[in-house]
Amino acid sequence: MSAPLHIERHESVLLITLDRPKANAIDSTTSLALYQAFSDFEADPSLQVAVLTGGGERFFSAGWDLNAAQEGEAVDADHGPGGFAGLTEFFSLTKPVIAAVNGMAVGGGFELALACDLIVAADHAQFFLPEAQIGIAPDSGGVFRLPARLPRAIAMEMMLTGKRLDAESAAHYGLVNRVVPADQLLPTALELAASITRSAPLAQRAIKELVKVGESHPIDQAFQVQRSGDLPNYGQMLTSEDAQEGGNAFAEGREPVWTGK
Repeated sequence: MSAPLHIERHESVLLITLDRPKANAIDSTTSLALYQAFSDFEADPSLQVAVLTGGGERFFSAGWDLNAAQEGEAVDADHGPGGFAGLTEFFSLTKPVIAAVNGMAVGGGFELALACDLIVAADHAQFFLPEAQIGIAPDSGGVFRLPARLPRAIAMEMMLTGKRLDAESAAHYGLVNRVVPADQLLPTALELAASITRSAPLAQRAIKELVKVGESHPIDQAFQVQRSGDLPNYGQMLTSEDAQEGGNAFAEGREPVWTGK
């Protein structure tokens, strides 16, 4: 059996391609491989952004591997410390991830895209959650993340009926950042990743940390948490050499040189 992932480095960007023909479906073994890839990405100080895509042009991912289910993998199988697809419960990941959705993002495949920070979609991409139609709920983050990203009524209709959202509609609702022709998908995602790398790495981590606080607290409490001294990435950013470098570079009219310190 071929490896389920292809991994490439593009300077400080890591490109991860899920490649399991025909539909890039995900079993527990693939979840563990994805978690390892993201864990290695998190641990490597020379990497700032990851781009996740699927092999081929038809499926980003069809979600849970029903063939594995027929062979005995339980619906609540242990997919490892990152949860389903290695990312849906990887809450300690501090670096940004871009989903480059090259086709249909179905069920757990859509939930995997929702676990990313940004989404670039090919113009033929589709997003849908058909779980209720096969007797289960989209419980790898879909029920939590989708209503936070779409109007509640639209999210509920998608979850209750399996309604498909095309790429243009996803862009209309703000679910995706870019919609591009298929042949421009990876160049666009890598360009977006490169634009992120021009920002300070510690600032990126602080932003992700603070966004999570804002998502889980009313704004008055979020400010209290921000000022509590209990946010390691935010605290490290405030006293970092990069924070000083940013101000110096601006005053001197030059591009900053980030060290991640």
